[in-house]
Amino acid sequence: MPQWILGDRFETTYPHKGSIKALWETKWKFVASKSIYPFHDGAFEDFEPIFEKLIASQTKLNQENINDAFSDAYTNAFLPVASKLEAQAVEALNNGHPDKASDLYRRASVVLRISRFPYVSPSSRPESSIKRVAFDRQKDVYLKAASLWNPIIKEEIIPHKHATGKDGNRIPIYVRLPNEASEGPVPVILIMTGLDGYRPDNSQRTHEIINRGWATVIVEIPGTADCPADPADPESPDRLWSSVLDYMASRSEFDMSRVAVWGLSAGGFYAIRAACTHRDRLIGSMAHGPGSHHFLDPDWLRKVNDHEYPFTITDSWAEKYGYESTEDFVKNAQKKFSLVETGVVDQPNCRLLLLNGVDDGVVPIEDCLVLFNHGGPKEGRFFDGMVHMGYPNSLPVSYKWLEDLLSPNKMEVKN
Repeated sequence: MPQWILGDRFETTYPHKGSIKALWETKWKFVASKSIYPFHDGAFEDFEPIFEKLIASQTKLNQENINDAFSDAYTNAFLPVASKLEAQAVEALNNGHPDKASDLYRRASVVLRISRFPYVSPSSRPESSIKRVAFDRQKDVYLKAASLWNPIIKEEIIPHKHATGKDGNRIPIYVRLPNEASEGPVPVILIMTGLDGYRPDNSQRTHEIINRGWATVIVEIPGTADCPADPADPESPDRLWSSVLDYMASRSEFDMSRVAVWGLSAGGFYAIRAACTHRDRLIGSMAHGPGSHHFLDPDWLRKVNDHEYPFTITDSWAEKYGYESTEDFVKNAQKKFSLVETGVVDQPNCRLLLLNGVDDGVVPIEDCLVLFNHGGPKEGRFFDGMVHMGYPNSLPVSYKWLEDLLSPNKMEVKN
């Protein structure tokens, strides 16, 4: 009998692995046509020619077995399309069509997202990393799009008041306030982003949140994008959230008695941790697709690169957690970072909802189940036959849980 609930699929190499051609034809072409992760907010017409060109160039070079999104050639393939969309957006804006301009800027942002996929390190610099160049461009065009929305999304650079050691001293965040905030404090969702999804990648989520009369604050997690927290320090996220929550408390628009966390994928790890370390400052926390302990097991890490994630993931995880080599990460990360090994989850917790697909091949469903044996009571909803995050079935559950938590007397909003 296999060790993992994933069963025989644990030892399986998924069909999209091995080449850009396989990835596009067996996985990404469909999700791009439906504008779902990681192509959410995007347009299929922008991506099909890019991937056809990537596939053709690989075939010409007899490199069909290369599936390397980390290469400069991969990222460069997307940039002309992004530039074209940006130019069209400028033209639309100059001609008095702000809605069209916003749409074009948004599409350009998604093209740049896929170009900088799957990971941008906080230590990367534009002089040496084309992924960083693409990410910086993505942020720029995304905020141009969001500046034309009602209500807008704004970037704030806040002080990291609790920074120590190798932490940086500034935290970039996105803030979006509903119109109701002009009348008095509103509930707020603190979004903790993931390994590959950053601040500019949550448009639809913020639309849903704003439509419910809540505010949202979006923050990147340690070891990713622009986060200043020391990735190698297991306690750096605690300082990060303390600084963010202190800033939020200084804003009159936020009802600090109704602050809920939504941790996405790798951000779910931090949602679990914050539910314990900051339990007195949160009304609830939702860990959506979280790892907690077993995802750092060397046996799991032995095969995770063959599962559903579009590319290899262990190298990115290693850098995200502050390791200089993947080998060191595989050998030592569980003891250092596991929320079970370190005893974090043996503390009391605020209300904590665990959401995931049972067939998750990125982080095992065991990482949710193990938590029911530690600390305070938890809530869970797990989806049979669904992979990482449990999409799309997990989204209605997440919003209903948040509605009951933050606005129990308001009429339910349809997603």
